[in-house]
Amino acid sequence: MWRRSMALLVSGCLLVPVHAQDFGDWSLDPSVIDAGHDLLMRAPTAEMDALFQAVHASSQAPSESRALCTLFEPDADRSLSALNAFAAQLPPASRNRFASAVANVLVASMQSPPQAYDAAAARQSLKAAGVTAAFLHDGFVAGLDGAGTAPAAREARCQSIRWLLDAIAQRPANERAAMTRLLLGEGLARLAP
Repeated sequence: MWRRSMALLVSGCLLVPVHAQDFGDWSLDPSVIDAGHDLLMRAPTAEMDALFQAVHASSQAPSESRALCTLFEPDADRSLSALNAFAAQLPPASRNRFASAVANVLVASMQSPPQAYDAAAARQSLKAAGVTAAFLHDGFVAGLDGAGTAPAAREARCQSIRWLLDAIAQRPANERAAMTRLLLGEGLARLAP
């Protein structure tokens, strides 16, 4: 469940074109999905890592983290409109950070050749980050796998997500970019018509 949710979240960040100059009016453009896989394969490491960093930064702020974690609830709406609602909950600075990261990924992707990418290696990196989080934090696996909707279960799940993002953040930039590309690719596959 957490991989699917993370993939949709990161996909939502990539697929949120900005329609207003102040980044205040966000909406998801389904037409971007068609070109998404090609863009993912062209996005350079630095831009992919910056997109991950935008997600990770939101996980560090308590109010943003709560909004982020609602996407990981067992009964959560993970539709495009729900991702748009998540983005709308972010304070202006975070929306701008996401908008900049998304814009940089899109522009760099259109100007770059296909990048070297090994999906199996990215999966191994993601597993390694999960193992690191489990090793460092008691309750990581139970929190991540918990299906309850009680406040304590929700908080445990949210904490596990933060721990996972922290573990991913400790990996080298090329691995973070590969994991982000993997999660985006999985999310695009689920969002495609």
